[in-house]
Amino acid sequence: MLLQTTLSLAAAAAVINFWLSVRIGQLRQTQGISVGDGGNDVIVRRMRAQLNFVENAPLFLILVGLVEMTGKGGTWLAPVGAVFMLGRVAHAFGMEENGPKWGRPAGALTAMLGLLGLAVVAVLIALGVM
Repeated sequence: MLLQTTLSLAAAAAVINFWLSVRIGQLRQTQGISVGDGGNDVIVRRMRAQLNFVENAPLFLILVGLVEMTGKGGTWLAPVGAVFMLGRVAHAFGMEENGPKWGRPAGALTAMLGLLGLAVVAVLIALGVM
């Protein structure tokens, strides 16, 4: 069984995580901070944005994969995943001191709603309602 949506979203997640890592690494290099945050607020913010991604993306991808495996994903699953991934990018930009003020709450909202929505769908599938 080829899980195209899950595979595509996992690839997107890998690229986003890579981007988040590079942003931290570049800042570490320019600031001369090899370990920890060195008390640098910008590094703390970027580290927190990546950690938030790592906290949310795996469970989201697991739920997407399981829903897709049941054959109940339909055409709605990929757009939900795309919104989640875009929300993670918005969250990262919103964590910046001069970033868009809407980015962090929008990213948090898309993560929470995406996870909650997929959890509800998973339960409905498990109960045979869907």
